[in-house]
This record gives sequence, C-alpha cells and structure tokens, in this order.
Amino acid sequence: METVTHHGRETAYRRLNRGGDGEPLLFVHGSGGSHAVWSAQTRLADDRPVIVPDLSGHGESENVDAGPGYETLSAYVDDTLAVARATDARVLCGHSMGGAVVLSLSINRGAELSPDGVILAGTGARLVVLDDLLRWLRSDFERAVEFLNGPDRLFHDPTDRLLSAASEALRDAGQAVTDRDFRTCHTFDVRGRLDEVDAPALALVGEHDALTPPWYHEALAEGIPDARWTTIDGAAHLAMLEQPEAFNEAVSAFLGRTATH
Repeated sequence: METVTHHGRETAYRRLNRGGDGEPLLFVHGSGGSHAVWSAQTRLADDRPVIVPDLSGHGESENVDAGPGYETLSAYVDDTLAVARATDARVLCGHSMGGAVVLSLSINRGAELSPDGVILAGTGARLVVLDDLLRWLRSDFERAVEFLNGPDRLFHDPTDRLLSAASEALRDAGQAVTDRDFRTCHTFDVRGRLDEVDAPALALVGEHDALTPPWYHEALAEGIPDARWTTIDGAAHLAMLEQPEAFNEAVSAFLGRTATH
C-alpha cells in the first residue's frame, strides 16, 4: 500500500498497473468497506492504472475525528481528492456511499479536479437508510450485518464465500465506523444539484438491488446533463463482486466513450 498525507492524516491506497496506458481509474468504496471490495476490478489494470484507496478509518487508512453527515462526507472527499492528485486519476467510480463521495466532489469541488468521467455504482442522489437498520447499527451490530446479507440487499444469489467475505468486511470496519458511514448516507441529498455534475457519467446498478434500486440510477441519468444508466443482470448491491465480468464490461464501455468525448 502507498500513502498520501493530507489534513494531518494518512490515506492508504493501492495502485495496480499492468502496463496499460489509459487514464487512471480511481474506485471509492462504500459504507463499512475498504479497497478490497474492488478485488475483481484489478482486471481493468490491463488497460489503465487502477487506484483503490481506503477512506479514513477503513482498511489501512488513519481515522478522522468527524461526526456523521457533512463532516464525515467532507473528510472522505478530502481523502479522494488527495489520492486522485497523487495518482493523476481523473476518472472516478464510487459505490454506494462512495458514489455520494464522488457526487459531492463533482458538485462542490469539481474545479479542484475537473473529473473526466464519473461512474456511480449502486448509489443515488439521496441515500435514505431504514430506521431499523440505523437502530441495529448502534444496538445490535450482528443483526445489522445479518440484515444486509438478506435477499437482494448486498447480493442476489451469493456463494457462501461472498457472504462470509461481506460479513467479515463489515466487522473489520467495525461498528463505530460503519454506523458513521450509514448515518452519513442517511443525510446525503443532492437531488436538486445533479445538473452541476460537469462530466460524462454512468449510473450502474444490479438489477435486483433493493438498497439502491434501479430507479435511483434512472433518476441520476435524468438529472445529470451527460449521463446514461444500465443494469447488471443477476446482481444486487455489490454487483462488482457478484457479476464482475459484466460490471467490468460496462465500465470499459463507458471509458471507451469518454476517451472520445
């Protein structure tokens, strides 16, 4: 892992490069995750460098003293900007909460990076979290993990290995950070500002995603001036893990379009 120091903390990231000369692509993970959620996207490094950071408090990155909501989202945007600058990444892909990070960066601080393209996977312009889940995240973390592993939430038809890996990832992030992440999602709302995204965009969703359903992505495509949306068959929220080939093909097709934009 490499690190970049900013705002008094270190953010860790992994850089994967198999000789491709395309523009670097930076992936931002979601709530209770880490760079490991993008393990199947390393195959894209044949064409371009792939950058996968850990947001503050996740994986190998230092934590940040921030309350849920605006403070935490701003800190995660700082993390993403710092890694993007260190790696010359101008194409950003964010999943779930990571999508909120990418949208917030594009709308509020796009002039600092001017992204060439954004991919919004399993996310939305507003990310409401069920009251029961918010309660379990604080009072009964294992019940929250069990809920997220329910039908058509994280996965549509998972293997035991995928279920186990997803559960362990949440436990590794820990109750406090995961709770902070979901509460940050719950406050996020840029529905009235999507027309400020000044980059080509792809909204990408698993067809069975019950956490951020397809209509969220249709709304993203309708609100962002230069955007399309598509579904990944046979997947739910973690489409990049459940159907990695289809996910990667959709990303590659989008990157091919932005290269000639």
